[in-house]
Amino acid sequence: MRVITGTARGRRLLTLEGDDVRPTTDIVKEALFSIIQFEIEGRKVLDLFGGCGQLAIEALSRGAHSAVIVDASKKSVEVIKKNLETTGFSKQAVVLNTDAISFLSRRSEKYDIAFIDPPYSVGLLEKALGKISDVMNEGGVVICEAPFKDEVPEKAGTFSLQKKYRYGKTGLFVYRFSEGSDTE
Repeated sequence: MRVITGTARGRRLLTLEGDDVRPTTDIVKEALFSIIQFEIEGRKVLDLFGGCGQLAIEALSRGAHSAVIVDASKKSVEVIKKNLETTGFSKQAVVLNTDAISFLSRRSEKYDIAFIDPPYSVGLLEKALGKISDVMNEGGVVICEAPFKDEVPEKAGTFSLQKKYRYGKTGLFVYRFSEGSDTE
């Protein structure tokens, strides 16, 4: 796994091994960043279920101002910190070893871009989407990765599902602020 483009282009990233880890493939990552390519510069990024931190690191490499990366696994947090050191983004990122849903419940800081890539099919995506609009700026974007066949909510608080993209069995689901959305 590597950083695709930007200031850290080509840098290799560490990842954990095993069945509990499912890093975003380069094809899906390239597609994701093509969707938001003109929205990254100077933005504040939130990476929930950070894994190895690759999505936040890619955003920082492409000019994001800062990132908060959240993961409940201590081993993942160690890998994220090493990857931030390798890419030179340690000072631009905060890594938190905590549960993503708890983080969303107590956070007041606002973000412009959020990546939600939880373990598949255990209900965490729906829980995170239920709270995500509380920590997002109105002009922000939320991008979720899940199996394409999964049903995802049409609404995420004040955000609405704008577009779905399919890459093999993987889906990217893009939510944007929508005027008049009900908070759920």
